[in-house]
Amino acid sequence: MKTGKNFLFYLITIGIFTLLMWIVLGQGKQLQFDKIQHVISLNAKYSAPSAIDNSNSLTQFLSDIFLRLKHPLTVLIIQIIAIIFLSRLIGLLFNKISQPTVIGEIVAGIILGPSFLGYFFPNAFDFIFPASSLNTLQFVSEIGLILFMFLIGMELDLKSLKRTAGIAVMVSHASIIFPYLLGVILSYFLYADYAPANVPFIAFALFMGIAMSITAFPVLARIIQERGLTKTPLGSLALTCGAVGDLTAWFILAAVIAITKSGSFMNSLFTIVLSLGYISIMLFVIQPFLRKIGSVYISKETLSKTVLSFLFFILFLSSYITELIGIHALFGAFIAGTIMPHNIDFKKNIVEKIEDLSLVLLLPLFFAFTGLRTQIGLLNNGHLWIVFVLVLMVAIIGKLGGSALGARFGGMNWKDSLSLGVLMNTRGLMELIVLNIGYDLGILSPEIFAILVLMALITTFTTGPGLSLINFIFEKKQRSLLSKDLHRFKILISFGPPQMGSTLLRLSNYIFPSSETIKNQITAIHLTPSSEVHPTNAAVFEKEGFGPLKSTASELGIKVHTRYKATDEVQNEITRTANKENFDLLLLGSARSVFTENILGGKVKKIINDCNCNTGIFIDRDFTKPKRILALVPPPGDELYETVLKSLYHNPTVESLSLTSLLTNIEARNDLQSLLEPSGETDIEYIPFNILMNPDRSPRESYDLILVALTGWKMLVSRQTWQIENLPSVLILNQRKK
Repeated sequence: MKTGKNFLFYLITIGIFTLLMWIVLGQGKQLQFDKIQHVISLNAKYSAPSAIDNSNSLTQFLSDIFLRLKHPLTVLIIQIIAIIFLSRLIGLLFNKISQPTVIGEIVAGIILGPSFLGYFFPNAFDFIFPASSLNTLQFVSEIGLILFMFLIGMELDLKSLKRTAGIAVMVSHASIIFPYLLGVILSYFLYADYAPANVPFIAFALFMGIAMSITAFPVLARIIQERGLTKTPLGSLALTCGAVGDLTAWFILAAVIAITKSGSFMNSLFTIVLSLGYISIMLFVIQPFLRKIGSVYISKETLSKTVLSFLFFILFLSSYITELIGIHALFGAFIAGTIMPHNIDFKKNIVEKIEDLSLVLLLPLFFAFTGLRTQIGLLNNGHLWIVFVLVLMVAIIGKLGGSALGARFGGMNWKDSLSLGVLMNTRGLMELIVLNIGYDLGILSPEIFAILVLMALITTFTTGPGLSLINFIFEKKQRSLLSKDLHRFKILISFGPPQMGSTLLRLSNYIFPSSETIKNQITAIHLTPSSEVHPTNAAVFEKEGFGPLKSTASELGIKVHTRYKATDEVQNEITRTANKENFDLLLLGSARSVFTENILGGKVKKIINDCNCNTGIFIDRDFTKPKRILALVPPPGDELYETVLKSLYHNPTVESLSLTSLLTNIEARNDLQSLLEPSGETDIEYIPFNILMNPDRSPRESYDLILVALTGWKMLVSRQTWQIENLPSVLILNQRKK
């Protein structure tokens, strides 16, 4: 009744307001008519009001649309749409071939530039990127770069770098000095033919040196993260060397810019003195104050818009000051990032607010703008391609060779030394930033700019294959650990929600407890389904993901090896790990069933099909202890199922074991009695399956765990025997491929 009254009130209200609006609009139309008549009376030559001449209305409408297409805002929007779409598409394609997404985004920028789109589709290129719009695109992309350099600065922990000594400093500085020297030597041979007119040799030489010695720290961090090297000595050393190298290189770049812009020794001296004063104020005045902010505003709840506005104020003020001094706004953003509080929760909250806007929206604009400047068509003769090969060889020999020799001299073996050299040879985005600075200053010619962009792409692209090649060359064949005669049973636990890791560890301890004859080796792997996770967030995700599992491992007295990785190919990574390292059992967890619509469909189906080891898929229904177990026994011959069944039967936690079969009369299985010998204290009950179909008998209320083979589970689902939501926890076992 109340609903009817509300509806009636709604209709009456809408009707009254509609009537009033109609009256007002009618009176307004009369005002328009009176105004037109007044204009006619003042100017007799207008025989009919042009305002109501609709003869060319369609033409006028189309003309207005055409004019709007050329409006600067409209042009910028269509550019953003094209750039984001293509950069994500190409980025995903490159990710599929195990390459960093950033390489695909750089390639997308080149495709949108004159080298491809402008060459093959000049009309489309002129429509999307008219010359008059490039300044706007550059300014917007530079805002993205400022935010990105701020994030890079936040990744560097100055305190940890102060504690770094020995091999890390030696390798990082060797990886800069050696290629820098080779770059300066190379510039001596290129200056006469390829340096722009009126550019001093010292400016050209210093920029060629810095272009040879840059390492892309963010790309390096993601490659190490994707390959699971973060916790290894090689990965830790590479990250430290990359951080020290980046910090050193950016200070060298600031000095080079100061010398280049100043024009005279005294002016460059003034610039350097002002720069040192600015850095001192940031480190000794601003940083202590920010430290206090970081200790108070830790959580998202306390990190208010006022605090965030103040941080942005520091960021852009720092960029503004360094731009005025003459060492570029990006250096100011980098320094602002380095002095931010290094409380991990504070950093995580700041990164979350900035990273998506910077990396997804604004940074691809920079790649596109770089692509617009990269004219590969200028390399139109063999001599220029010889120069390109020469530049590429100098870059690789200088960076890879300098890093590898420094590491080898520091005591590392050749495999790790060369791997470190390959990692340090990653240039990527940081190289493009340096090259654009050099191009804006007029130091790099279009030909040299295009050559160096291609060099940056190739050195970054070859990082993954280079590491794989080194591993292949130095890899030693190991004996398979699959045989149970080795008295070691290797279990791989893979989980998503953190609590599931703890549950699976308890389950593995029930079904395969360590004994005097068999020692379990348990490895837990937790994957974040995105390869673009920021390193700061990755550290938090790893800590939170393994928290419950480590607590349970400590409670049970079990040693567990943990691995974390951010990847777009979760199922492939799980399968690769299980197969490559010869695990005996892969235990997968899921907080909800994925089998209701498609029998073992999707990712789980792919893992089961591609995995060479035994697999167990666990559907959790608030599992704690397997006191009451229902076992749907498969036909004889399933060794995995029989081993797990026997282990549970002799586990003191299990109070009752109910046995049934889908295909045969369970009481006719005489082999089960011998299988479960010697007799234990667990009560055994043989139940015909048709009795379990009694609607008054709820499996979830009667049992804590259902043990079933993969074939039996498929039959249950196809027959729609039970509703999935009415089941207790279920462990589905699939024996390895013979």
